[in-house]
Amino acid sequence: MLQDRFARAIDYLRVSVTDRCDLRCSYCLPARFKGFEEPEHWLTFDEITRLVGAFARLGVRRVRLTGGEPLLRRNLPELAGRLSGLGLADLALSTNATQLAKHAQALKDAGVTRVNVSLDSLDRKCVSQITGSDSFDNVMAGLHAAAEVGLSPIKLNMVAMRGVNDAEIDTMAEFAFAHGYILRMIEAMPMGDTGRNTQYLDLGPIRDRLVARYDLIPEVIELGGGPARYWKTRDGIGRIGFITPMSQHFCATCNRVRLTVDGTLYMCLGQESSFEFRPLLRGGASDAELEAAILHAIELKPERHEFVEQPAKLIRFMSQTGG
Repeated sequence: MLQDRFARAIDYLRVSVTDRCDLRCSYCLPARFKGFEEPEHWLTFDEITRLVGAFARLGVRRVRLTGGEPLLRRNLPELAGRLSGLGLADLALSTNATQLAKHAQALKDAGVTRVNVSLDSLDRKCVSQITGSDSFDNVMAGLHAAAEVGLSPIKLNMVAMRGVNDAEIDTMAEFAFAHGYILRMIEAMPMGDTGRNTQYLDLGPIRDRLVARYDLIPEVIELGGGPARYWKTRDGIGRIGFITPMSQHFCATCNRVRLTVDGTLYMCLGQESSFEFRPLLRGGASDAELEAAILHAIELKPERHEFVEQPAKLIRFMSQTGG
C-alpha cells in the first residue's frame, strides 16, 4: 500500500494527457490564454504507461484520464488500452463530452468503464456563456453515446455558481434522475484568477434543501474513490454527490495525486508541492528508481490545502494541473 506521512492510503492517480481544451470555461481556463505546454514536453504514451505501471506496483488501483480536454489527445483509446492492461481496478475519464460521441465505443472497447462529464447548465445560452462556445448539442450527443455503449455510471459535474446557474440546480437533479446519471455538485476553488473570479456558492444549504425536497438519504456505497459525498433517493434510482473543498474540506481522507501532461506530479490541488518525473523517464531511470521517486514524492503531500486561509496563493489554474 502506498501511504503518505499522514497515514493516508494513496490509491488514486489522475493523469492529464493534455492541458489544451476546446472550451474556455470561466472558472478554469482564461479566454485568451496561450501559454500551453509544448508538445515535445508532453509525456508519450510509452512514458505514461511506464510511470502508471510503477504507481500500480506500489498500490495505486484507480486511474482517471483528464485534461484540459483529454479527447483532444490523438489516439487516446490506444493509451486507455495500454493502461487497462496494468491490472487496475478502475479506469475512468473526465471530459467535457464535446468529442465523446466520436470516441465512446473505442474508449469502452479499450477498457474505460465510466465517465464524468462537465455540464454546468441545461440552458443553451448559459452553457455558451460559461464555456465560451455553443457546445450544448455536442455534449448531449456525447452523453447519449456514452450511455449507448454502456459506460457506467455517468456522472455530471456541475460547478455551482451564485447568480450564474444556481437557479437550475433542481432542474439538473431531475434531469440526472430521469436519465440515470449521477449529479455531482462542486464548489468553485480559487485556483488562479479564473477560480478566484468565480461566484462561489456554499453547497451546505443547497444540500440540506435537496435532501428535504427529494427525501434523500446518505449513500454508503463507494462510488469511485473521489471526494464526493453521496445522497440517494429512497428508491435508489437517483443520486447526488457534493464536493465541498471550501465549506467542508475532505483533506483528511484525500487519496489522490495528479500527474500533468509534462510529467509533473502535484500532491494537492491547493498547494505547490510537486515532483518532476520527465527528467527521470528521459534520463534512463530504472523501474526501481522510478518507484523510489514515487515514494519520495508522496512524502511531499501536505496535510491540507489552504484555499480558505490563502485564496490568492495559487497562480496555476485548473487546466494546467489536471482535473
